[in-house]
Amino acid sequence: MRGEITPEPDGLGGHRGIGGRDGLDVYLVRHAVAHRRDPAAWPDDRLRPLTRGGEEAFRTAARTLGGLESGVGAVFSSPLTRAWQTAGILESEGLWPAPRELPELAPETPAADMFSALTAAIARGELPRTGAVALVGHRPSLHELAAYMVSGDPRGLEVKIKKGGVVVVRFGGSGEALRPGAGVLRRLVSPGSPHPGA
Repeated sequence: MRGEITPEPDGLGGHRGIGGRDGLDVYLVRHAVAHRRDPAAWPDDRLRPLTRGGEEAFRTAARTLGGLESGVGAVFSSPLTRAWQTAGILESEGLWPAPRELPELAPETPAADMFSALTAAIARGELPRTGAVALVGHRPSLHELAAYMVSGDPRGLEVKIKKGGVVVVRFGGSGEALRPGAGVLRRLVSPGSPHPGA
């Protein structure tokens, strides 16, 4: 049964990584507006890019993300062009680090597999202890990952992330806290939000 999610009202602030005292914030970023599917233009849909307008709009929206949190220590992106371009904008605007490819963020990947890839990256030491990591991906997998993190069930919550939007999920400070269902939704930011709390 699907439920509703309500972000906590308090602010984000600075946080240390899992194993630290304050926990880990996971930023789930859906790619910006891309061209419509067109097999004639892009026979391989993985190469379909952002539109010019989508890119420009996300550059503007990215400044809101910069106001959300300056402590993102690692950015992982789907290898698809439209997601990679979105992650690249966040870097080029001087907001977050250069993205690293995480194949499991491609569309249709099960939420459990994406979550396992994240925890494996943390176990390998790929996440600086800054307290925040960003994952750039697609619908429906990113929406299902958010639900999985919060409820333990990829279909347990109705999570809607607009193109160029962001969901922030926080896990507690102990390593044991990084498990499905242990996350707490902290923010849902849509493109055009006038401020980070919108």
